[in-house]
Amino acid sequence: MNSWVNSAEILGSDLPLELSGTGNRRALLMDALRDAVRSGRLAPGTRLPPYRSLAADLGLARNTVADAYAELVAEGWLAARQGSGTRVAERAAPVTPAHRPRTPERVARPVHDLVQGQPDPSVFPRTAWLASARRALAAAPDDAFGPGDPHGRPELRRALAGYLARVRGVRAAPDRIVLCSGAAHGLRLLAEVVGGPWAAEEYGLPFHRELLASHGVGTRPLGVDADGARVDGLTRHDRAVLLTPAHQFPTGGPLHPERRAAVVDWARATGGLVVEDDYDGEFRYDRQPVGALQGLDPEHVVLLGSVSKSLSPALRIGWMVLPQRLVAPVVAAKGEREPFSSATEQLTLADFIESGAYDRQVRRMRQRHRRRRDQLVAALHARAPHVRVTGIAAGLHAVLELPPGTERSAVRAAAWQGLAVEGLGDYLHPGAEHRTVAGASVVPHRDGLVVGYATPAESAYPEALDALCRSLPPVSPPPAPAPPQPPAAL
Repeated sequence: MNSWVNSAEILGSDLPLELSGTGNRRALLMDALRDAVRSGRLAPGTRLPPYRSLAADLGLARNTVADAYAELVAEGWLAARQGSGTRVAERAAPVTPAHRPRTPERVARPVHDLVQGQPDPSVFPRTAWLASARRALAAAPDDAFGPGDPHGRPELRRALAGYLARVRGVRAAPDRIVLCSGAAHGLRLLAEVVGGPWAAEEYGLPFHRELLASHGVGTRPLGVDADGARVDGLTRHDRAVLLTPAHQFPTGGPLHPERRAAVVDWARATGGLVVEDDYDGEFRYDRQPVGALQGLDPEHVVLLGSVSKSLSPALRIGWMVLPQRLVAPVVAAKGEREPFSSATEQLTLADFIESGAYDRQVRRMRQRHRRRRDQLVAALHARAPHVRVTGIAAGLHAVLELPPGTERSAVRAAAWQGLAVEGLGDYLHPGAEHRTVAGASVVPHRDGLVVGYATPAESAYPEALDALCRSLPPVSPPPAPAPPQPPAAL
């Protein structure tokens, strides 16, 4: 009897059962006992106290405990034999803490986000979009609610043909436009249709290079300087070249007019294809937007665009303006039914463009981003005048040029400040790490930070800039003067 009393005392103190929560007391007791077995607090073979003792300890009715024991015996958690009491079943092997699967640690999210390419989601034009959605749904033809056309809705293709001609100088009829879910989707389709190899700017989105590689299309880097991509490096072996001519991403600056003409001449002479990623062509601040390269030769240039920067990446609507010979192959590669972009959202965007709401939104965002850019430049001028800012005539980001060898330490310092920001080296093509120039192997990478100024909310932007300035390396000390040389011996 004393052994039962001692067991009950141990269970009530060293191995307490916590009947947390409200509800059926028998169910709560069963849950507590199961947890004790799972955790190893009640090992296989452990004898439990009589139901009368446990009921007294826990303030429960005897029948409640007896029923719980009986049900756990039936489930296999406990075993009961006449004369030996109730024990934890031998086969109910616990998962001890040492063998529990390890839960991955949560990574702390940065307090401030200055990663490029993400517009502030709070500025999405909800009221205007809702008005367009209502009009679009009211006027939608019945076939809009049937299987999707892989070309995309004709209403949006017509609206885009007019808008792109007016704003970007694009030459295309609606039947040359194929809708997709964004630039990445367009690249996938072109990789399948065109094949490789491709050339690409040595600075660009790693995701795009990886996407092409995953579809069997390798890329080789073209040098980039103040005038954009060095297109004189293209060869007859290149099937296509991926460019950001309106605003080279991420270094900034448009492709020089002579190079624009030269890349079109290369495409005509070799049958190659120029893939123009119109990454952030709508957002120019100091002069009129540079027209699309596609306007120079619609039969050799594909224009890729989307609303991910101007409206929201959540809409998943993009477009390809294609040479006539590629329309049918791209549509075939896309499939017989549209699996990506919602027809109702395509109709809404068509109304949004034709009603003038899209132009108003772009103007609004252009003013906002220019104000953000000016705040960034002013903060750096006041607190880090030794840091040169480039690529600020357009886009949603700037490049901060840093002293050699300081980029990674600046990124780490930003992380300590709770700031997410990327180094310029993150965008460098792996094949560009070493290049032969004048017979010597050189590393073209220059240290810098790519600072996106579109993402933070208005209230958080000043603090983000403050964290950025605290992360930057100090002014490099001037080189020490050379020690005086002893006079030459006579």
